[in-house]
Amino acid sequence: MQINTYKEHFSKNFSLAYPVVLSQLGHIMVSVFDSLMVGQIGTVQLAAASLAGSIFMIVMVFGMGVSFSITPLIAAAEGRKNYTRISLLLLNGLISNLILGVLLFIVGYFLSPYITHLTQPEEVVALAIPFINVLFLSMVPLMLFQAFKQFAEGLSFTKQSMYITIVANTLNIILNYLLIWGKLGFPEMGMMGAAWATLISRIVMALMMAGWVMYAKRFEIFRHFLKLRHLSFIHMYRIFKLGLPISGQMIFEMGAFSFSAIMIGWLGTKQLAAHQIAINVASVTYMMASGIAAAATIRVGNQKGLGNYRSMQMAGNSSFAMGVLFMLASGLLMIAGNKLIPMLYIDDPEVIQIASTLLIIAALFQISDGVQVVGLGALRGLEDVRVPGVISLIAYWVIGLPVGYVLGFKLGFGVNGVWLGLLAGLSVAALLLFLRFKKLSNQLVTT
Repeated sequence: MQINTYKEHFSKNFSLAYPVVLSQLGHIMVSVFDSLMVGQIGTVQLAAASLAGSIFMIVMVFGMGVSFSITPLIAAAEGRKNYTRISLLLLNGLISNLILGVLLFIVGYFLSPYITHLTQPEEVVALAIPFINVLFLSMVPLMLFQAFKQFAEGLSFTKQSMYITIVANTLNIILNYLLIWGKLGFPEMGMMGAAWATLISRIVMALMMAGWVMYAKRFEIFRHFLKLRHLSFIHMYRIFKLGLPISGQMIFEMGAFSFSAIMIGWLGTKQLAAHQIAINVASVTYMMASGIAAAATIRVGNQKGLGNYRSMQMAGNSSFAMGVLFMLASGLLMIAGNKLIPMLYIDDPEVIQIASTLLIIAALFQISDGVQVVGLGALRGLEDVRVPGVISLIAYWVIGLPVGYVLGFKLGFGVNGVWLGLLAGLSVAALLLFLRFKKLSNQLVTT
């Protein structure tokens, strides 16, 4: 009987997860194709894209972390059939995301010149600053897209954002081709063409998602409160109260990876370019696993709202199993293609050799990465966000980065040592987050 119940959970998780997986993949594929196409220009340009992308990722995950709070709040309200609360969450989620997107652009733009103080190669920094400023501007449409997307996902509608992301990602690739190399009469902008392509594709993505939510008949019941007089500081406070710890946790994690890029930049341009290749590939699998995590948030939050605690626990456990199986397959593919994959990015033999070794290390931490990201998603469904933030702080900044620094710079392992430190941090995070979900879900089941 329990086996059949788990089969049902796997089926429901999968139907929710695969559109989110593809949608999340679309987000990261923007960076992947930027790197693939910028890498064709040269090693310095690829290193600059790596530096800019690593710093921008911190800003992006902070904004996305706040938006992620909308999904469990709506999933719980939907479980209780509280449509008024869902309507108010849509309005206040939109305004909160818009304000945050504008603030992140302004702060990022005025702080970008300070990249010169990160002790990176001068030629890399000169290219990275204008590139990242355009990426900061893209935070405004991206945050609007996230508000509509997380609203829809909280109601278990996940396919539409997948289709929209695929369209926008295709547009980004086409614009990259036109603007980087100046094809069909467009100006030849080099690596800056990739930045403008990202901005344009994110504007289109936000407009398409807004159009669907604002005009689809299935959401008509939730649009009655989309008036400024229904702005509620209580709902905004609830969104930020849940979202800011999520952002903090994500910054601790992604910030560790970004700071590792800065450390690797101390080693040289080729090492930084190789890091960009390997982290690009690892980011693809991470973002796909985060789709499974999003499904865990929806299912756990919905079952918790209904009071079905045993079903809630099984939904979380089945999500962990799906994450492990997916990431195990991803790791095996990385090992099999560790020589070939870097060749798709660049033709520099030294960079290719360094990146191929990093992909082996990335393959080793795939399961840990899958478990920790699903654990975070399941715990968000329980609205448990503060302890996971502390776990991330300890795992990455107390263990991962110091271990990476000692191995990389004191013991002479170089870039491989920095990545082994990341492996250590991810493994600690995975174990502690799994145990946290097990403890909290058992407490609810036995009450």
